Amino acid sequence: MNIQTLIEQRISCNYFAAGQALSDAQVAELIRLATLAPSAYNSQNWRFVAVRSAAAKARLLQHAYGQEKVQQAAVTFIVCGRLAPHTDLHATLQATVDAGIFDAGLQATLVHYATEGYGNNPQLQRDEAIRSASLAAMTLMLAAEGMGLASCPMIGFDEAAVAQEFGLGADDIPVMLLPVGVAASGNWPQKPRKPVAAVLEMV
Repeated sequence: MNIQTLIEQRISCNYFAAGQALSDAQVAELIRLATLAPSAYNSQNWRFVAVRSAAAKARLLQHAYGQEKVQQAAVTFIVCGRLAPHTDLHATLQATVDAGIFDAGLQATLVHYATEGYGNNPQLQRDEAIRSASLAAMTLMLAAEGMGLASCPMIGFDEAAVAQEFGLGADDIPVMLLPVGVAASGNWPQKPRKPVAAVLEMV
């Protein structure tokens, strides 16, 4: 299935078939594909918590305002963006140096500029964390669609409570919940979008 078809058929799924499960390998593959999303400096400033067990889903449900889809879906990912991406950027970029894509000199230059940009700018760190996590989440949704699965990005949850409940670090921002699983009946089709002319300016 080509990417255009995946985009055109994707819906935000409100009803999942309960009792379905994904294997460890399927969950890992979804995240492998999600991490192919772009990020500034290739900092890969994201983290994912896969909520799969009945007990963990029950813990999440109480902080997601009782929205049943977090229990019905095979897995609900807590998609996190990470603050302070400059602090471990050198180590993150080492794989790129080792692969011969660029050298240690450019690695050092990128770390320098990232440190200058993010070091004393918590707002930019937060903005970047949300950008990166959102790009990864969209990639994950398309990956799920390609595996015949449905998904639904959710912002309706208590961010602080989820962070505490699942032991997120001080640098982890839970940007969204993302249930993934087999769609049940009763879901809306993809809702109409604004016409291109209303959102596009060519200059």
